[in-house]
Amino acid sequence: MARRVDPVTVETHRKIAGRLFNRVWELMDQKRRTRAEEDEMLHATHASRYHWGRAGTSLQGSIGEWQISRVYVVLGRAEPALFHARRALEIARRARLGRFYVAYAYEALARANALAHQRGEQARYLRLARKTAVGIRDADDRRMLDEDLATISDR
Repeated sequence: MARRVDPVTVETHRKIAGRLFNRVWELMDQKRRTRAEEDEMLHATHASRYHWGRAGTSLQGSIGEWQISRVYVVLGRAEPALFHARRALEIARRARLGRFYVAYAYEALARANALAHQRGEQARYLRLARKTAVGIRDADDRRMLDEDLATISDR
C-alpha cells in the first residue's frame, strides 16, 4: 500500500494548531457561551490536537489532551474529560516531559473526577498534583499550577 503524502505543510499544521488552541481559551474564558460557541470550542480543541499530532511533539500532544479534558469539564461531560486527562498523563509520563506537565495531567484528572463525583479519586489526584508540584523550579509555572489546583475543591 502506498504511503499517503500530507498535502498540508508542517508549518501550516503548527499555525492552525496554535490558532485553534488559543481560540479555545478565548471561548473558555467567556462567562457565557451560546450552544454554537460550545460546539466551536469542542470541535476546535479536537482539531487543534489533530494538527499538533501532525506537526508537534509529545509536549503538544500532552497539552492538547489536557485542553480537551478541560473543555469537556467546562461542558459538564465527565467520561470524555477523564479519558483525555488519562491520555495527557500517559503521554507526559511516556515522553518524560517533567514535573510541570505530569502535575497538570494530575490536575486534569482531579478536575474530571470532581465532575464525575468520584471524591476519592479527586482527592488522590489533587495530592499527586501537589506532591509533584513541589519539584517545579519555575516560580511562574508553580504559581499557575497552584492557582488552578485551588479551583478544585478538596471535598
